[in-house]
Amino acid sequence: MKLRDTNRKMGAGLGLLALAVLMLALEVAPAWAQEKGNMVFFRGGFAGLNSNRANELFTDARNPLGLGSNDGSTGWYVAGGLDLLLAKDAWGLMKGVSVLGEIGVEFKRFNSQRVTNTGNLGVGLTAPAGLQVTSTTPSTVELTMLTVDISPKFKFMEGSKLRPWIIPVGLDFHVISPPSNQTQYLDIGAQFGAGVEYNIWRDFWLGLDGRYHLTANMTNTTNSFGTIGGYVGIGF
Repeated sequence: MKLRDTNRKMGAGLGLLALAVLMLALEVAPAWAQEKGNMVFFRGGFAGLNSNRANELFTDARNPLGLGSNDGSTGWYVAGGLDLLLAKDAWGLMKGVSVLGEIGVEFKRFNSQRVTNTGNLGVGLTAPAGLQVTSTTPSTVELTMLTVDISPKFKFMEGSKLRPWIIPVGLDFHVISPPSNQTQYLDIGAQFGAGVEYNIWRDFWLGLDGRYHLTANMTNTTNSFGTIGGYVGIGF
């Protein structure tokens, strides 16, 4: 009887221990998933230019005869990219801070108008005026921009479900469309960003993301812009 009671108590104790281990495993599972460090993410939201691109040759044919300006400066963006883990605890310098390298691609479309443009601007020769507008049927000219970035990213609260992060400064490469009056379309710049993400289940994260992109304006147009939106991340 004593042996049977002892076995029963041991069995109950092992059962409680197994339950405690299981509960602990379930509790820290998100942290283990996060500890992998790497992530693929997909972003989207609002985008806004510092200045519009109205009255340019390829955006609205410099607004001839007052037939409308392509003066939209707000729009939307979609993006995707990778966070690649470089070091945990910031190489031993800051506990709980992960250092990552972000590689991202972002497409933006700004509010675009139906305007006279180089595609439908008929031109004839008359004397003595020279060039003269002969057709002004408007059509939509899409204002878009493509950005590729390589940036360091610092994520705080390592092992936690809630992780704020910052991009102190990153490198941007931009392609604008339509091109500038001088047909230039390539630009470079720097970006600054901050956000927060939350581990919703296993390796899946939801986050908020805000960034400002300061450009060199090498196209002789004002290309600086900001974005704010949300994202879904999958750790690996």
